[in-house]
Amino acid sequence: MEPNAKPLKDELTFTRFDKMSERYPDNTAVLYLGERLSFSQLQNLSERFAGALTDLGVKKGDKVMVYLSNCIQWIISFLGIQKIGAVIVPVSPIYTSHELDYMIRDSGAETIICLDTNFCYATEVFSDTGLKRIIVTNLADLLPFWKRYLGVLFDKIPHGKVNQGEGIYSFKALLKHAPLNTRVDLDPWQDLSYILYTGGTTGFPKGVPGNHVGMVSYVNDVTDDVAADHLKEGEDVYIAVNPLFHIMALGLFMALGLNKGNTTALMPVPQVDAILETIQRHQVRWFLGVPALYRMILENDRIDQYNLGSLRYCYCGGDVLPLEVFNRWKERFGVPIYQVYGSTEAGHVTYSRINENPKPATLGLPLKSRECMVVDPETLKPVATGEIGELLVTSPYTVKEYWNKLEETKRSYVEINGKIFYRMSDFVKQDSDGELIYVERSADIIKHKAFRISASEIEAVLQDHPTVIGACVVGVPDEKVGERVKAIVVLKADARGVGGAELLQWCREKLAPYKVPGYIEFRDMLPKSKVGKLLRREIRDEERRRISKEKNSQ
Repeated sequence: MEPNAKPLKDELTFTRFDKMSERYPDNTAVLYLGERLSFSQLQNLSERFAGALTDLGVKKGDKVMVYLSNCIQWIISFLGIQKIGAVIVPVSPIYTSHELDYMIRDSGAETIICLDTNFCYATEVFSDTGLKRIIVTNLADLLPFWKRYLGVLFDKIPHGKVNQGEGIYSFKALLKHAPLNTRVDLDPWQDLSYILYTGGTTGFPKGVPGNHVGMVSYVNDVTDDVAADHLKEGEDVYIAVNPLFHIMALGLFMALGLNKGNTTALMPVPQVDAILETIQRHQVRWFLGVPALYRMILENDRIDQYNLGSLRYCYCGGDVLPLEVFNRWKERFGVPIYQVYGSTEAGHVTYSRINENPKPATLGLPLKSRECMVVDPETLKPVATGEIGELLVTSPYTVKEYWNKLEETKRSYVEINGKIFYRMSDFVKQDSDGELIYVERSADIIKHKAFRISASEIEAVLQDHPTVIGACVVGVPDEKVGERVKAIVVLKADARGVGGAELLQWCREKLAPYKVPGYIEFRDMLPKSKVGKLLRREIRDEERRRISKEKNSQ
């Protein structure tokens, strides 16, 4: 599957946003906690913030860590940082000081923008790392006074204590600065736009650098090819629920909102009723969610109170969408859930196409700027259509290395026919129409006897049981058969009388005999990463430690 994208012009990440700001200055760019920010206002605030950063000593190529939840300040920071040629390092606002310390040192960040609620973590690492300045804000800083007052009065706005001192600045005060008065000379191919850190599902987070043209390539693919005429320039509404520090959410926010003069309803937290109310009130047409969010919406007992008839284009990413959720959503709302797939390293890779009914098990077709290969993981030779293999992805526009991680780069990037491919660590197969079908993450294939078993397939079956809200399936080492299948299950709070025997019978009715778990264990919760992905690795490592301990005690 060769990429067939046209050569990109020398676009920067903010080029199209600037054009939209000139074309639709009065259009609402962002809806946030009931307030509207127009394109001209957003452009002005980002230019002011860029000017303030410059006066603080932030230069082209400097790393600026953004340690914020979804808020207007996140967007202003992103645009301002890009416009002075600095490099944004977005991280989860729930990281601890231990995690911050690592990423600040690894990225070389000298500036951090944080909420007052996590200011304490930033100060803990301030003196021991290369940080020179902390910029602090509150989720409600840019709201009218009366809303901030009521929010504090009724304890609706989280806030934290901020100590004044050298190197500590107020985000709101910096917005009073004069706009940036000089343009920075930037090369879209050579200059970095961001360093994003992986979610940690395969080990300690790794920094993934991205240049301007790399991000522009897949964002433009989505805007111009995937959405195309379905996206109404200057008229549409998209709701951004997923955290912007995640590449999937940031890319769609730019593609559907900033780059097309459209309105984005920005949600600070994924609260279901607030999401449904926003969709209804603002006639949202475009939506991105993870499988868990779609399930939460379907199971919300107040869903009948909301009119979601405006929704037309619903996308799912981040994990495998259970068939049961796919079918229930289509039956309930009359619109399908389309798939989006990618990674921090490769960017957005595949999308379901809107002009066709999506196949529930597929990841969609590769974007024009992405080339995909399905190969034997041992030989790296292409497999035949319909056969399972590891997915490799490349693009002429992307950076093909980890930040300061030579050995990790060697393990994850391979050269084939003169091109550098990223190993996605996912097993897929390609159907006759060219669409990719997800099978399993390679680290989570269970090897039982002569079979390769998909952990996520068994999890999906268990989660279809009416009393199960979470499931994790792992392979437990066994000398006779290689690995036995074990399931960790979380039941709904009101579940009564459900035991392992019933769930095993449920699996037997839906799975081939060799896929049925040999053990089922019940727990109150499952381990998740900072971006909400299931950490099978932790369960697997736990089981291996238990087995080792049992052997040593014999």
